[in-house]
Amino acid sequence: LSGDQTIISNGWNFELGFFTPGNSSRSNYYIGMWYKKNSRRTIVWVANRETPVSDRISSVLRISDGNLVLFNESQIPIWSTNLSSTSSGPLEAVLQDDGNFVLRDGSANSSKLLWQSFDNPTDTWLPGNKMGNNNRSKRNMHIISWKNSEDPAPGPFALELQQYFSNYIILWNLSVPYWNSGTWNGKIFNKVPE
Repeated sequence: LSGDQTIISNGWNFELGFFTPGNSSRSNYYIGMWYKKNSRRTIVWVANRETPVSDRISSVLRISDGNLVLFNESQIPIWSTNLSSTSSGPLEAVLQDDGNFVLRDGSANSSKLLWQSFDNPTDTWLPGNKMGNNNRSKRNMHIISWKNSEDPAPGPFALELQQYFSNYIILWNLSVPYWNSGTWNGKIFNKVPE
């Protein structure tokens, strides 16, 4: 995937490709995903949010050595799925209609999932995605704001599910509590009655 090429999900719900954020006059390009049917491009996931490329024509996202890898204009890898063990068969990258970008075993009788964007969210919580503790990766799933409308690098706010209290909390600078939903009583969060 390079230049103006994009991947569109089967039902035309999502599109993935290079984009420039906001009204930026800088020539920083990112691999991202947005709603296809919305005329206003709303970015919902960014791969290389901390390492933009300056030339989308000579940069390329491809499957390399069992990983999805983004190579910049100098063909230096700047983002990767960082998988240590993969399938020995063919691999395929698929953008699903729920907004999950996946790398999976492409063998005829296999549907083994190797990596998915739902396990690596950026700033948007899509329907069907899960928040909380990922038992496979042993990490707490959270979303982190953009630095500003022109820069998708991690910003000052994060949303996560507190492991022992069953409430959502927004953290400022990833450590200071800014807001919390209260605990879940089975129907509502007690600080979000509406």
